[in-house]
Formats: sequence, C-alpha cells, structure tokens
Amino acid sequence: MSKTELIEKTLASLSQLPENELKEIHDFAEFLLSKINQRLLTQDVSQLNMNSKSYKFLADDKDIYTVNDLKVKYGK
Repeated sequence: MSKTELIEKTLASLSQLPENELKEIHDFAEFLLSKINQRLLTQDVSQLNMNSKSYKFLADDKDIYTVNDLKVKYGK
C-alpha cells in the first residue's frame, strides 16, 4: 500500500470516529512526531560533534591510566 493510499484510508477511518477518540489519535500523532524530531535533533548534534575539532585535543593527549592501573577487573 502506498503512502497516499494509507493516508486516504486513515482519513476515511478518522472521519468515522467520535471527537474524543479523534483527539487521542491526534495526541498520539503529535507524540510520534515529537519522538522523530527529538531523534533527528540528537543525530544532528552528534554529527556536529563528530565533525567538530573541539575535542581533537583529547586524541593528542597521552593516556594517564592504563588497564594495568585497575585494582579490580570485571568480565573476562
């Protein structure tokens, strides 16, 4: 089913709903859009940080501690 067909079928279904159920669907759609926007914003900020040279100095610093400095090792 194409996006256009899905929208048309959804609109037909929505037109048959009582107002209180329609409000619930509207709230849910707003929630989904907000999640998508938040995810896109997070991805954009992450991409900006990855491309930024702001933290380049960290790669140039010598490691102060190594695995040999650990008193307790978990896992293996």
